[in-house]
Amino acid sequence: MSTNFDAIIIGSGQAGPFLAVRLAAAGRKVALIERKVLGGTCVNTGCTPTKAMVACAKVAQTARESARFGVHIHGEITVSLAEIRARNEQIVQNSRDSLRKMLENAKGCTVIFGPAQFISANEVQVGDQTLRGDQIFINVGGRAATPELPGLKEVPYLTNSTLLQLNELPRHLIVVGGGAVGVEFAQIFRRLGSEVTLIEMKSALVHREDAAASKLMSELLDLEGIRLRLNSECVSFSPLPDGVCVHVSCKSDEPEVHGSHALLAMGRSPNTNDLGLEAAGVRTDGQGFIPVDDQLRTNVPNIFALGDCNRRGAFTHTSYNDFEIVADNLLDGATRRVTDRIPVRATYSDPPLAQVGMTEEEARASGRALLMATRPMRSVARAIEKGETFGFMKVMVDPETKRILGATIFGVGGDEAIHCILSTMYADQPYTTLTHAVHIHPTVAELIPTLLGSLKPA
Repeated sequence: MSTNFDAIIIGSGQAGPFLAVRLAAAGRKVALIERKVLGGTCVNTGCTPTKAMVACAKVAQTARESARFGVHIHGEITVSLAEIRARNEQIVQNSRDSLRKMLENAKGCTVIFGPAQFISANEVQVGDQTLRGDQIFINVGGRAATPELPGLKEVPYLTNSTLLQLNELPRHLIVVGGGAVGVEFAQIFRRLGSEVTLIEMKSALVHREDAAASKLMSELLDLEGIRLRLNSECVSFSPLPDGVCVHVSCKSDEPEVHGSHALLAMGRSPNTNDLGLEAAGVRTDGQGFIPVDDQLRTNVPNIFALGDCNRRGAFTHTSYNDFEIVADNLLDGATRRVTDRIPVRATYSDPPLAQVGMTEEEARASGRALLMATRPMRSVARAIEKGETFGFMKVMVDPETKRILGATIFGVGGDEAIHCILSTMYADQPYTTLTHAVHIHPTVAELIPTLLGSLKPA
């Protein structure tokens, strides 16, 4: 015998709980299924704990550099990873509790814990319960990818999840992968006191970002004492008496890197392998991601896929936007689409690297004429006052339409300031909207009108 629901939501990441509450408020009978704990990747092993660690690492770095601000700290600066972990876990627990209370207060919403598996296009099994739903929404997120590399199973490697469970600082952390996750953790643990080596198979870190920003990211990590092994492909692992050896394919450096711990930061895999999607007729791609249309529908009309598992964003903010698209379309008769959103993201190094719209390389590849302007952060008053002048701003504009095509801000406050540009792009207004605006002084954002005022043909 099955329990009937209007909607079944599998997974409590950034889209799931809010969709459950919205549907329940509209009078739908909703089941939200979560296999472990509420909150998904962002709350438990992603944004929330890692950005809390970024803050801790910045405090440690600031303490070491305090003398340049005229503040003298006598004695050794020490770091307790156990205390940092406790702080993280309290922040995470507060977020979980907030979600739990929100769901408990949602009349018509039932939360069920346990692994879910499809038995048909309208039925899901959770333990000994069978749930039937008119519509089913998959929001199962992803996990760290663990490629099949020789020796990996013989060494105690770390992922972004297990790294958060350490109570003692690694003596020498080897980070395999130079994307956002690898860069962030490399800087965090270097600032906390670990020796760090970062291995990246490509010639640049965060290689999907603006090329100038990518190059500068390498300079930033090098300045902080992180050893970079670019153009170095990780080919195998082997254990050492006091740690791990990572074997790399590289013509210009040593073929082995020895460390106490190894972190795999080599991409993400969707949590779809045990859902029984074949029983529902839901198609996946070769890596387990679920293809969806512009309204987040899978190939089965009543089943939707939101968040990281659909490969249409892989960020907390895009997952939340998936919820908004689905809810507005289903409940308000809207026609919102995934392709309506403007790409925007940030790598939370310190300083952060923020990107909206096209990179310079993408804009040039489009074949259109360009206006472009760049400005170093050392000419931004707010950055000078804070003593954080590393980085630059860049913006590209279409000279015919006067619309902003994209921008990069790699510098202090860039993750916030870039929203000035993002909002102007969403409003479909010319860049002169910003050049005519009066921003507060002293801020990082106040330099955006000045930046746009110096546009030149590129």
